[in-house]
Amino acid sequence: MPPPRRPGQRAGLTRARVLTGANELLAEHGVESVTMRGLAKHLEVTPNALYSHVTSKTALLDEMLDDLLAKVQTPDPQADDPRTGLHQLMSSTYHVLLTHQDLVPLYLARQGARGHNAQHLGEIMISLLARGGVTGQPAREALRVLIVYTIGFAAFAARGPLVPGDRPQPPNQELIANFDSGLHWLLTGIGVTK
Repeated sequence: MPPPRRPGQRAGLTRARVLTGANELLAEHGVESVTMRGLAKHLEVTPNALYSHVTSKTALLDEMLDDLLAKVQTPDPQADDPRTGLHQLMSSTYHVLLTHQDLVPLYLARQGARGHNAQHLGEIMISLLARGGVTGQPAREALRVLIVYTIGFAAFAARGPLVPGDRPQPPNQELIANFDSGLHWLLTGIGVTK
């Protein structure tokens, strides 16, 4: 006899479906709409069905933030030029954040993401920093500075419209160029060698 199904299983939910539904809700109605009740209504289940997959709204938001990081293009940690690898990784992160501007304030409020994808990206960054001659405490500081710079620049580029009701405008080429040149300066200052 098979084991009894949990409530979320009876509703036909999976973790992936819960995250997809949360992202649909976010896209349609904004971050304020991403609540356990709102998501349950969107998925046409009872709120209790969600708790088999996420423990709280905070956990749901953390999973959404980490899930987005799976879209970041990662360089080979053993690439010939670790400085270029770091630049590519942070640039990809910046562009992924800009494609999901509604989540950028949550990255600021939560001070980044902490899930599996965030840890994986952090490990790649630490590996690239070490190959570029930055290890130990300076590497951890560099990791933090690069993350704060990238999230902060995305927040600046994704700032809301000046007139209520207008949609946010995509960042212009000047802002993208500013991000790239600032990232170059940071990597030079950190002392990452080629």
